[in-house]
Amino acid sequence: MLEQERVLAVSPLARAAGVGRGMRRGGVLMLMPEARLHERSAAREAEALDAVALAMLQYTPQVTLAEEATLLLDIGASLRLFGGIRALCARVRASLRALGFTGAVSCAPTARGAWLLARWGANRIGNGGGNGNSSGSGVGAKGGVGGKCGSRVLRMASLERRLERLPVALLPPAWPYMSWFEGIGCEQLGELRRLPRPGLQRRCGRELLDMLDAAYGMSPELYDWIVPPESFRARLELFDRIESADLLLAGAHYLVSQLTGWLCARQLAVERITLFMEHERGRVAMPPTPLEIALAEPTWRDEHLVRLLRERLAKQELPGPVIGLVLEAAQVKAMAPPTESLFPEPGGTEEDRMRMLELLVARLGPDNVLQALPQADYRPEVANEWVPVQQKVRAAERAARLPLDVASLPRPSWLLAKPIALLMRNHRPFYSSELKVASTPERIEAGWWSDTQTRDYFIAEGKDHTLYWIYRERIVGSGDDAEPRWYLHGLFG
Repeated sequence: MLEQERVLAVSPLARAAGVGRGMRRGGVLMLMPEARLHERSAAREAEALDAVALAMLQYTPQVTLAEEATLLLDIGASLRLFGGIRALCARVRASLRALGFTGAVSCAPTARGAWLLARWGANRIGNGGGNGNSSGSGVGAKGGVGGKCGSRVLRMASLERRLERLPVALLPPAWPYMSWFEGIGCEQLGELRRLPRPGLQRRCGRELLDMLDAAYGMSPELYDWIVPPESFRARLELFDRIESADLLLAGAHYLVSQLTGWLCARQLAVERITLFMEHERGRVAMPPTPLEIALAEPTWRDEHLVRLLRERLAKQELPGPVIGLVLEAAQVKAMAPPTESLFPEPGGTEEDRMRMLELLVARLGPDNVLQALPQADYRPEVANEWVPVQQKVRAAERAARLPLDVASLPRPSWLLAKPIALLMRNHRPFYSSELKVASTPERIEAGWWSDTQTRDYFIAEGKDHTLYWIYRERIVGSGDDAEPRWYLHGLFG
């Protein structure tokens, strides 16, 4: 990463080849002719930091931007929710990796103290910390996120001891006076605090003392917390032309992480998302390819959304190379409150079952995962309709469709798609063996408006004690001498 033709940040591979900070472009190309050089872009750095800040809103609504590509999170009220400092620390790092960045994560009882520890950790990670578009990227959290490089501090006394050994150069207001500090042998914050405050204020200004006091908890800290937008729409410009849809999952995960933070901050759950895959511009321009995912149950968790996107992208065919991704939350609703039941449901919750069904829909297609919808009809063939499992049907609507006098009658668990005509042996219907009628008849006369049916249904038992649902078709107007015709229509479990 270059700034004004000098190296600002390097990768581990370039560092191993001898490239260091401050080196000129020519020196880098001499050591590594194959090196990829990028000019620092303040606009892209700000865009990346905003994306990270939006993703961090899933852990706390109090997130703010600080100096030197740093974020401050007040997580004092979130520790119990996420299982303590270590668990929260691991989740923050996982979110950073999903976004494609690295960072130093530190915690302290004061926000400015956490900021200093994160800055020191970023320097120790290696010449500026982050990757991608962020230089010196780090996350400091007031109240308790743990981090790398031993930067997890929970007590004020421990913070004071840790700050005493940090270099003065970490404070931006001290940069114009570093030659003077080096001349008087003042290199650490502990030595800086022991200098006379009136003389230090006259020489260096009040801003340096204010930052130092805030780090040690001697002055209040006030911040303007980030306010999430009213609607969600995030875009990612890809670094190359992608021709395979399944390679877009990393970029989609980047956008979903931001969506998760936005949903948590707004206390919303998403019901439908749309991923637009942008193609080439200019003379060969074509409209973006949309990929819409409708959820049976609203969710705000990124794991489930990423799983569904993985299944859909694996089957997506692209009309052309993709150069950018746009994610929109097409339909959202208020986050549902937790269940009020005292005991958990066996075998998982209703939400777990809906996630499994949504995953099956994404893998098999909406036309292959269906649910039964009873119809207000006495004829067995039309008494049920199969609809997509994502179609919401209320229980009251199901009960209203089913005739009351049919709901209590026995019905087979397996209804044949087309009745099978049965042979007659010894004046009994035959199916693998002679069937013995084991119930009183149930007469069905319906369909006079379309397909008239006049049938007498029975439960019959075979020699192997298997139960069948058979019917005798009544031939109206044929007389009593007509031979009845028997059919098999279903099997009981």
